[in-house]
Amino acid sequence: MPIKPTSKRLLPSIEPGGMESSSAQEILSWGIKNFHPRLALSASFGAPEGMALLDMMHQIEPTSRVFVLDTGRLHPASYDLVDHIRDRYDKAVEVILPDAQDVQEMVNERGMNLFYESVESRQLCCRLRKVEPMRRYVQDLDAYVSGLRRAQNLNRENTPKVELDVAAGGLMKLNPLADWTREQVMDYVAEHNVPINRLHKEGFPSVGCQPCTRAVKPGESERSGRWWWEEDGDEECGLHLPDEQEGGSGI
Repeated sequence: MPIKPTSKRLLPSIEPGGMESSSAQEILSWGIKNFHPRLALSASFGAPEGMALLDMMHQIEPTSRVFVLDTGRLHPASYDLVDHIRDRYDKAVEVILPDAQDVQEMVNERGMNLFYESVESRQLCCRLRKVEPMRRYVQDLDAYVSGLRRAQNLNRENTPKVELDVAAGGLMKLNPLADWTREQVMDYVAEHNVPINRLHKEGFPSVGCQPCTRAVKPGESERSGRWWWEEDGDEECGLHLPDEQEGGSGI
């Protein structure tokens, strides 16, 4: 997979671990300086991390970009938050839709709620509704920002603050909150009065598609409400797994 020219030029500054001592704001400032306007925040509007990053980026560059993958099955609360963000920050949220023909063929063949039947069917749904639309969209970018944190689950415990995303087309991926805790994120949104998904107050620390998300119980991990019916699941859709881990299938 070819590497985007700007990413190739900046590789020496991130290897090995050259950005690990930088703060979230420093990484975002570096990213905006080098990549804007071909840099965008990937936000699910179902996690406070994305909203904290949106606020930080807006303070650095008011014309910074944000996009959301609209799977067609999101919670109404997530759609409400998209509109709230548009009004609060006067920002054009870029809404990315899946290929209608792909989704139509999938549901005609396997049913509307195929994801409950098997891991393979769930991964197919995630791939068509999230992974492939994301991969198509970022081809026009040089870099993107995610809200990944190492404490979210085992798959993410080695997440670097800045990396080259070869699977997504050889562009730079910024994970400014990689070393943050959930408490730090919530402290930031409270201090800066950042809008977040109202379902967080109802026991949903991570809000994905409506039929695939439930509230978590006390003591459960923050992503245990995602695809909860799967035994030994990895709580991932495939967006943030390297090719060899995708298993056919992301924020």
